[in-house]
Amino acid sequence: MPADDPVTVLSDEESWDLLSSTALGRFVVVTNGRAEIFPINYITQRRTLVFRTAPGTKLYHAVMSDQVAFEADGYTDVEGWSVIIQGRAHLLTAADEILDAEEAPLMAWPATVKPYFVRLLPLEVSGRRFRFGTAPVR
Repeated sequence: MPADDPVTVLSDEESWDLLSSTALGRFVVVTNGRAEIFPINYITQRRTLVFRTAPGTKLYHAVMSDQVAFEADGYTDVEGWSVIIQGRAHLLTAADEILDAEEAPLMAWPATVKPYFVRLLPLEVSGRRFRFGTAPVR
C-alpha cells in the first residue's frame, strides 16, 4: 500500500500484539440467522483467546456453534485499529486445560461467578490500522 494510504492491513504478528494490548472485545455467534454480540474481557494465550463465562446463552452458543467471531479495537488521537478473528470456541473441560487457563491473569470484570473457561481457536485473523484525517476532495 502507498505510504499515504489511510488504511493499513496488519500482519498476524501485529494483530496479536494489538489484541494482547487490550482486554475488552466482542464475542459474536449467529443463532437462528441473527447475530448475538457479547462484550467480554479476555486474555491472549499462545495465539488463542481465553475468556470466562457463566451458564447461559453465550456459553451455549459458544459450545454449540461451529463458527464464531471476535472483534477488538482501539484508538489514539491520530489512529485506530480493529482486529477480527473467525474461529471456533472450545469449552475447557480437561484438568490440564483448565489449570493452564487459570494460570493466565484473567479475572472476571463483573462481580459474578463465571466458572467456565472458553478458548477461541482462530481459523482466520484479519487486522486493519486506520489513520485519522479529513476525507479527500473528490
